[in-house]
Amino acid sequence: MDYQLPHTIQNPNGEKITFLRLLKEPGGDKLLVENFVKPAGGPPMHTHFLQDEVLTVVRGSIGYQIKGQAAQIAKTGETVVFPRGVAHKFWNAGNDELHCTGYVKPANTLIFFLSSVYGAQNKSGSQKPEAFDAAYLLTRYSSEYEMNDIPRPVRKLVMPIIYFIGKLFGKYKHFKDAPAPIKP
Repeated sequence: MDYQLPHTIQNPNGEKITFLRLLKEPGGDKLLVENFVKPAGGPPMHTHFLQDEVLTVVRGSIGYQIKGQAAQIAKTGETVVFPRGVAHKFWNAGNDELHCTGYVKPANTLIFFLSSVYGAQNKSGSQKPEAFDAAYLLTRYSSEYEMNDIPRPVRKLVMPIIYFIGKLFGKYKHFKDAPAPIKP
């Protein structure tokens, strides 16, 4: 799937991301992003196995946590780095909208993946994405992304079963142009 940049996505939880542009660089394309998060909003614990994520606070305070470590806060002008393969989460730790800029490198399938996750959240109207779409995304792209708050047996057993049932019932026609997963 090709996306015209800039491309903006928004979910019902008060998160908005604009994928600004791709910069061709050695080691993979760098995807420049801008995000806005309402107070207390933000993604749950997750891992990008193949990408580094860097966010600089433009306005507000970002709370963040690396799995197994204490939560921390970064304020306006400070930068937070989430290395590839490290489980992390972040949230708006203030009372006003959080605004960050940053990048993900290499871009790989991130625009498609997050656009699809936000689309599935919009379908369900909540933080939890629609079940069949979630199963498709988390099974097909398991070599790239992991939602760490979902118990391992659910990720490794239940999600693939739901994915298989979804395939049997033709639930994934809207993913016909989905990019192939990146294999490490």
